[in-house]
Amino acid sequence: MITNYASTALKYALKFAFVASLLCQPLLADTGAVPPAEKSEPILPIPLPHDLNQDKLKLGSMLFNDTRLSRDGQLSCASCHHLDTGGDDNIAISAYINTPPAVNTPSIFNVKYNFRQNWDGSATSLPMQLNMAIRRFGGKTAAWDGLLSRLNKDQKLVRQFAAIYQTSTINRENFSDALVYYVEALNTPNARFDQYLRGDAEAISSDELRGYALFKEYGCVSCHQGVNVGGNLYQRFGIFYDYFRARGNIVEGDYGRMNITGNSADAHVFKVPSLRNVALTAPYLHDGQIDTLEQVVAIMGLTQLGLEINKNEIALIVKFLNTLTGDTTNIVKAEMQ
Repeated sequence: MITNYASTALKYALKFAFVASLLCQPLLADTGAVPPAEKSEPILPIPLPHDLNQDKLKLGSMLFNDTRLSRDGQLSCASCHHLDTGGDDNIAISAYINTPPAVNTPSIFNVKYNFRQNWDGSATSLPMQLNMAIRRFGGKTAAWDGLLSRLNKDQKLVRQFAAIYQTSTINRENFSDALVYYVEALNTPNARFDQYLRGDAEAISSDELRGYALFKEYGCVSCHQGVNVGGNLYQRFGIFYDYFRARGNIVEGDYGRMNITGNSADAHVFKVPSLRNVALTAPYLHDGQIDTLEQVVAIMGLTQLGLEINKNEIALIVKFLNTLTGDTTNIVKAEMQ
């Protein structure tokens, strides 16, 4: 454990690192206009919803819940991404993933604001992520052919596509467009912390505000910032404390970016997860081994900061994290017809 003097020095160093991270990391697109009052904070509110094509949303919602997306007719997007909770499946490792690398299911909420998708950043766009999912659950190279063949036998669905896309068949392009359009609309704006950022000083309590101050003072915000409170850079997990050695039984999913790049320097490097709605997405970490936010904050303090955060401060930080739970009333609920 490091000394109090070193701890203070580290905090200031992390503040400088945070500024550098904002300058060096990719910027998020389409984050909406930022009022002057919001520019002083490292976290930005999710833009409020605007007018969307309701017919395309309804179509995308149906596809999101359609089990024909998998070859055996058992799985849909909604099998792993539950929209009535936190947009994930609330289990350590998805029961449907039986091939490595197996990791905890990320939330599908607010993925529009991630600069990469998946823990290992293997998808550079949502269409690419969709393609990976179709291939994983639909049979590799023949996945798209099989899926489109199944869907084009549904004449009612074909007519719905024709009404929007003026095409006589469902093809890979219009299918991807409809489903990605829907997924990009699965945002959770107007969290209490967003209301605070927009000028409502009463939206969060004094304890929650103190938790936010600690979140910044300890340097958590050097990785968890921006619109998605994360999701816009990579970071190594285990800078000061070897979580993997302590946990044991290292598996392929633990290597993160190295599985994509083949570079040993990328071992245990992951896309920083968004903390939006984090109170709803237990269990935590890429391996789903941590059950509570209190445990996560303590572990992140050790692994990323080299600090043992006391229980009172952990409780305050968790109170702040609870203010990041957003509004899901704008999310279209699927009605299979």
